[in-house]
Amino acid sequence: MNKPRLLGHVRSVLVGRAVPSARPGVLSAIAKQPVAGRVAVHKLGLSGDEQGDLRVHGGPDKAVHCYSWSHYEAWRSALPDCTLLHAPGAFGENLSVEGVDEEGICLGDQLRIGTALFSLSQGRQPCWKLNERFAQQDMAKQVQNSLRAGWYLRVDGPGEVGAGDAIELLARPCPQASVARLLRAIRDREQDPTQLRELLALPLTESWRRLFAGRLNSGQIEAWAPRMGEE
Repeated sequence: MNKPRLLGHVRSVLVGRAVPSARPGVLSAIAKQPVAGRVAVHKLGLSGDEQGDLRVHGGPDKAVHCYSWSHYEAWRSALPDCTLLHAPGAFGENLSVEGVDEEGICLGDQLRIGTALFSLSQGRQPCWKLNERFAQQDMAKQVQNSLRAGWYLRVDGPGEVGAGDAIELLARPCPQASVARLLRAIRDREQDPTQLRELLALPLTESWRRLFAGRLNSGQIEAWAPRMGEE
């Protein structure tokens, strides 16, 4: 791809601090707040942003979480009394984006946003912290079932981002691997060996490689209850 392709724009840039969650000893930074002006981007994410549990959040493969603002309309219809849905940040996103969603963005996409360079590392697997944030016992499951989960970016080149920045596609090495396709494979408990081998041929993060390889090698689906808060 020679000429960058415009995918969408950044509506809002958001960061959050890690604070105690409802679970004793567990921190959460899911409550992100918008930042005015331009925000520095480094290898581990946005300046001023934190993650509560570094075992499962943050790190180079989950440096920046993106979520499509267009999804909020459907969530407001499903949860009409939820005031969180009046503004970006309800889902813990760092970048609230317009013009692109899980169907229109692919694993490995190389992006320029502002003056920073990114690549798409994986989709989000929602966890129990969404249940707590929305006061909905099954919110993580609702997000997974909807495929409106968002995606993570790896930072390939530092820079700055801000509201209004264009999201430019520089290269798409895996056009067959939309985020929605991978999220659907997880949700639908894909176990077909041919399909799993196709997925394993993609540039997956280590955690997603273990997930799909585990299904292929064992014929079993990974346990969801701990992540979903169904223990």
